[in-house]
Parts: sequence; structure tokens; C-alpha cells
Amino acid sequence: MIYHITTQSEWQQYKLAGRIEPESLRNQGFIHCASKEHVVQIASFYFTGRKDLILLEINESRIEADLKWEAADGEGPKVFPHVYVAIPLDCVEREVKWQANDSGEFEFPFKVVLH
Repeated sequence: MIYHITTQSEWQQYKLAGRIEPESLRNQGFIHCASKEHVVQIASFYFTGRKDLILLEINESRIEADLKWEAADGEGPKVFPHVYVAIPLDCVEREVKWQANDSGEFEFPFKVVLH
């Protein structure tokens, strides 16, 4: 699974459109996503204090051809999933309202589901 952080208002727009298509897809050519290992760190760095976030869990196997794992700045050891097409809503496995806890820290909100 990969994860995308969005806002409640953007999520409503995506649901109306039937696909996830943020500005980054138009401006940068891809949708920023994160692995489970990095999503909390990303939220803490970019979204501290936000109370309007939605975390989307996305099944990347449905978009594999248009998904690339790349370094965020073109270098360095960390790679992130970048999706080069709008993501159909049927790729979203789960969604959750997401904000920092009382200590101001984000925690990974999804419990592991065993099949």
C-alpha cells in the first residue's frame, strides 16, 4: 500500500470527479505519495497544526504501470512513490481523518489487516 495526504475539501472534490488529481499532477507531472515508513514523517514536516487532513491508503497494484519509486529531490537514499496519472477512486482501500495527537505528533492511523 501507498499513502496520499490530502485535505477534506480536496477529498470531496476527488470524490465528485471520481479520481485523485491534485495540482501536483498538473504542475509537476505526478502525484506525491508515501510509503507506510515515511508518511508520518512527511505529515510532521509539511502538515503540522493542520486539522483538515485525510489520509488515503491506496492499493498501488492497481496503478503499477504509472507508479515510480524515485528520490524526492533526484538524489539521496530515500525514495517515494510518484504516480504519473490520476488515481481512480477504486484504488483507495481506506480513508481516515488525520491530525496530530495531543502531543502534536502524527501517528500511523491504520491497523494491519490480515487476509
